[in-house]
Amino acid sequence: MHLKYKMIVPLVLVLSAIMLYPLAFSGWLSFQDYRLTRIDEVHPVGLENYRFVATDPAFLNAMRNTLTFVFGAVTLELILGLSLALLVQRLRIMRGFVRSILLAPMFITPIAVGLMFRFLLSSEIGVVSHYLGLLGLSVDWFGPQMALLTIILIDVWQWTPFMLLMFLAGLEALPKAPFEAARVDGAGPWLTFSRITLPMLMPVIVVALIIRALDAFKVFEYVFATTRGGPGDQTVTIMYFIYQTGFRFFRMGEAAAAAVMLIAVILVLVVALVKFSKIDRSKG
Repeated sequence: MHLKYKMIVPLVLVLSAIMLYPLAFSGWLSFQDYRLTRIDEVHPVGLENYRFVATDPAFLNAMRNTLTFVFGAVTLELILGLSLALLVQRLRIMRGFVRSILLAPMFITPIAVGLMFRFLLSSEIGVVSHYLGLLGLSVDWFGPQMALLTIILIDVWQWTPFMLLMFLAGLEALPKAPFEAARVDGAGPWLTFSRITLPMLMPVIVVALIIRALDAFKVFEYVFATTRGGPGDQTVTIMYFIYQTGFRFFRMGEAAAAAVMLIAVILVLVVALVKFSKIDRSKG
């Protein structure tokens, strides 16, 4: 065996132990009637956990909320991140300072961000609600109509900087020759962006979308810190559903089945996104 492969064998073994064992154990759990209140009475139930979870209205509602959250948050982050990247790229002064300010939210822990917005948007003591009230506006940020949108906006505030960082790096790596040729030919800003910048930036966009979508599916801290799934079940996401099922209701087998189903949904969406990007680039 070559030396470079020998050097990475320990790392591969450690990562395999850290990642594969929990995954395998979760898969095993999903076929068991495993309840923390009856840990000595574990027995296999086949696909019963999957059947129960797949037809559970609470799980279907959590999956719908999660898909809505992922689509809304990632779409807004894509638009805002790309717009800010184009703006920062054109700056001639204070570029480093502006970049550092825009990237700051990304380095705060999500649970702290959730708690911060919980107090900022509180209808009773929130600063934002207070000043909106002075303008004659009343917004119930965590009410039935706004709660999920508020969670989306919190995620957009924190993770748009990630999109900005990815797109800014991609823009700075693009070759200059096509843009110079477009300028000589008299192409305007929109034509240059749509015909040159966007197609060449597409691989970066796809990678950024996949990374953010994978992370957005795991949303838990914002919900836990602000609404605890309420009002009613309006903001119960799939991760919060798994948490409730496994650690509040102690039904670990059903929680593991829900987690495995979530992995399957994510894999399908990622494969579809990658295939779509390949088709789009082949057409271009």
